[in-house]
Amino acid sequence: MKASKTLTDNMQLVLVDLVELHLQGKQAHWNVVGKNFRDLHLQLDEIIEDARLFADQMAERMRALHAVPDGRSAIVAKGTSLDEFPAGLVDTKDTVAMVVAMLESAVGRMREVHDQVDEEDPTTADILHGMIEKFEQYAWMVNAENMQPTANVVTPSKK
Repeated sequence: MKASKTLTDNMQLVLVDLVELHLQGKQAHWNVVGKNFRDLHLQLDEIIEDARLFADQMAERMRALHAVPDGRSAIVAKGTSLDEFPAGLVDTKDTVAMVVAMLESAVGRMREVHDQVDEEDPTTADILHGMIEKFEQYAWMVNAENMQPTANVVTPSKK
């Protein structure tokens, strides 16, 4: 099978977000400070590793379909849907918000292109499913750091 221009363009959109997610994840990883620093620092490593793996998977899928991936920095910067991560040291609370926004943006792009991808190549759509599932899980787990509990916990009585 040879990818159409539409399929190629849609896969390229996903690729640039994955490359950008990896790069911005490293920026966050290097510059996060504050409460629960170590946990978030380590969790960012997991996200970064998957973003790199998924970028490689998408680029290699493009090549398998005779499409040419473009991960050059200028192309990534111009085409990404992710907002720029701030320069300098960033508090864990703000880092959490930024990372969740990055993950949701990447997932949003995957969902935007999904139906067109699925029409032409269900195999690539299946790859997107796995990425969406993992990034949505990461978004939930990272976001939990800033969430407020809703349970009214009562100390158990001793019997």
